Amino acid sequence: MWIEASLREDLLILPGLMCDAGMFAATLAALPQARAIDDHYGGADAIGVMAEHVLASAPDCFALIGHSMGARVALEVIARAPDRVTRLMIADTGVHGVREGEAESRYALRDLGRREGFDRLVDAWLPPMVGEGARADAALMAALRAMCLRAGQAVFEAQTEALLHRPDTDAVLQAVACPVTVVVGDEDQWSSVAQHEAIAARIAGAVLHVIPGAGHMAPAEKPEAFNALIREWLDVPAIPSTT
Repeated sequence: MWIEASLREDLLILPGLMCDAGMFAATLAALPQARAIDDHYGGADAIGVMAEHVLASAPDCFALIGHSMGARVALEVIARAPDRVTRLMIADTGVHGVREGEAESRYALRDLGRREGFDRLVDAWLPPMVGEGARADAALMAALRAMCLRAGQAVFEAQTEALLHRPDTDAVLQAVACPVTVVVGDEDQWSSVAQHEAIAARIAGAVLHVIPGAGHMAPAEKPEAFNALIREWLDVPAIPSTT
């Protein structure tokens, strides 16, 4: 389940929609204590089931990073096991409920994949997820496309259902007491800087960082900047997320 790289304080990374450990290749290479989930949460179709899948093989205590959908899973992990999470980073994400028109938009992508093939779905979805510079980087785009294709239609549909039936996050946002960093790319068209400012404002003591020139896939687009923020966050003394 996990791709592992360490002996220090455990650091678990939770990928987002259609993503796997490939999103964090540079982080896994640079930070020997990092592990990233790499099995699409066992094909789970609910955020709570994804959280239980993570907890089933996680260490007793760990630092936690969630990207995009993975941030929602991370918050659910804290809701279920607050005493096991020593620090939290959430990146390129949202904490709002399902918005008007969201189901129709997600199901339109699902139907495109069913009708014309999963590669067409990925080719429609991926380019707006990255910043302008990343779209011009052929090698990066090829790697991200290959990662998404590894997920497949069934995983996309399961994760779509999970996102459309996601749990409310209000209680956990109010309860988090561990060091929290919120990260967003300034070219993220899916989850804006303003959205992350609002998230950080709802978590006591949270620190917000904006990565210039990055879109929604910031960990892969700007890995050096992303890794620097992780190191800064790891330097903060860790405490459990609730008392």
